[in-house]
Amino acid sequence: MPPAAEYTDGRISMLNSTIIEVDGIFLGAAIVLDGLGGRRFYATHDSVRSLHNQTLPDLAVLTHRVAQQFRRARLCQGAL
Repeated sequence: MPPAAEYTDGRISMLNSTIIEVDGIFLGAAIVLDGLGGRRFYATHDSVRSLHNQTLPDLAVLTHRVAQQFRRARLCQGAL
């Protein structure tokens, strides 16, 4: 596969990804996309599905937002 710079049809390649987990639970991945800046979140856990495909400026901000959403959902479940 050629590097992203060689694509002429508008496709964007994934450069790297980082697993995001909280308390040992896999929530998704932060994906670095060429040409967009920041990181895009790929959600795999229902509690953070609302953040799927959200792009944020850096890994720390994205990880914080995902963890916050996960913990909020877990608290709401415990209240039922």
